[in-house]
Amino acid sequence: MQDIINRLRAKKDDEGFTLIELLVVVVIIGVLVAIAVPVYLNYREGAADKSSQSDVRGAISAVEQYYTDNQNQYPADITGDNSAGAMPTITLVKKTGGADGKITLSDKTKLGFKVTTASGSTTYKICATNTGGSGKWYLYDSGVGGSVKAVSGTLTLTTCA
Repeated sequence: MQDIINRLRAKKDDEGFTLIELLVVVVIIGVLVAIAVPVYLNYREGAADKSSQSDVRGAISAVEQYYTDNQNQYPADITGDNSAGAMPTITLVKKTGGADGKITLSDKTKLGFKVTTASGSTTYKICATNTGGSGKWYLYDSGVGGSVKAVSGTLTLTTCA
């Protein structure tokens, strides 16, 4: 029994990690973080872009519902900026006898709505961007139809052009 106790006391000096082992672990953790952080930031950027695209799609539905509820009249031009998180919805003010419409904005999204009448035809454009995203603008043009498209360059909220 005394022999076992003496061996345990002698082993006490071998406990713990060496400095080299600790440095290797820190380097491995550093490499993993260096790989993970850029990937995470790209996911956040992509999510912000998808958020502004989704807001444009939601605005299309809100505008078309407004058009139906207000004797086939589009709302007045309007812009909304939720960059500071202060304005989560844009209200489309009703016409006589109609109903208000609402466009919901995601966090950090800027959205613009512009009506154009030319040659007896009325069309509208909805554009949006998200300040947390890649800086891309997303545009829907009712005159062209189709889906929401990414636009290169910078648009203005008041003209969507």
